[in-house]
Amino acid sequence: MLNTTQPAFFKQGPKPSTLLMIYATLSIVLLVVDGRWRVLQPVRNQASVIFYSVQWLATAPVSAAHRVGEFFTTQTALQAENRRLQDERLVANAQLLRMQELMMENAQLKRLLTTPQAAQGKGVLTEVLYNDRDPWSAKLVLDRGSVAGVELGQVVIDPLGVVGQITRVEPLTSEVTLVTHKNQPIPVQVVRNGLRAIVFGVGRESPMQVSFMPLNSDLRAGDELVTSGIDGTYPAGLPVARVTRVDRSAGSAFAYIACEPAAEIDKHRFFLILSEDRKLPPAPTPTPAPDTQRGHGKHKRGGAE
Repeated sequence: MLNTTQPAFFKQGPKPSTLLMIYATLSIVLLVVDGRWRVLQPVRNQASVIFYSVQWLATAPVSAAHRVGEFFTTQTALQAENRRLQDERLVANAQLLRMQELMMENAQLKRLLTTPQAAQGKGVLTEVLYNDRDPWSAKLVLDRGSVAGVELGQVVIDPLGVVGQITRVEPLTSEVTLVTHKNQPIPVQVVRNGLRAIVFGVGRESPMQVSFMPLNSDLRAGDELVTSGIDGTYPAGLPVARVTRVDRSAGSAFAYIACEPAAEIDKHRFFLILSEDRKLPPAPTPTPAPDTQRGHGKHKRGGAE
């Protein structure tokens, strides 16, 4: 039969229950003392330093995974935000360009409507629809026709001067031949000295010319040319062109005089069609010559009698 009693050699201190009581009492005492006098604070500080590295190593994989996920999430969000901002910038640029265009059109319309002809109600406001289909001609198609009272021969102007003359009219549209159209004549007068001349268009991309002026004609670069009004079509005093070059070559009978249009033909969308009725006075009726033969006959008959 086995002996279950423990030999005295293997006995080690107090009983477990006694140890539990001792440790519990010691723990309570330590808690009370530490809570009142913080005697274990240095121990806790040292323990936190020792266990920080262990805690960092334990949480490092999770933190790395979170940072990687946040990085890709942030990149996606930034790319989406970048695309949105680019779209908004394009829309804003388009709106800005449109606003600038509207401001320019508004300023041009104000200048056009403050011209004396518009102020007196002698004009029809019109908008350019498109250029003529012939690329070599200097013509524009306008959005006003016979329904709006447009007639052949009427003058078209912008705030700076003469644009051209109506040469074709349809019910809803009309065609204006520009002053730069080849061989388009306009009687003009030099503002500086009153000299009369005729300026011709040479082509859409070429300067206008004052033709058939003698070499000693009093014309200079910078002279302003206005309509003379002697043709019955263009009212007098409308700016037409400005002299840019005068070449008096001895080998030619006439001076070469180049001009540039006063109107900004290729820059505006709105023009004014003048409705002034400009007609030449009727030609005087010729007086019939006296019938001398009848008088001589009567005289002869009287002499015979």
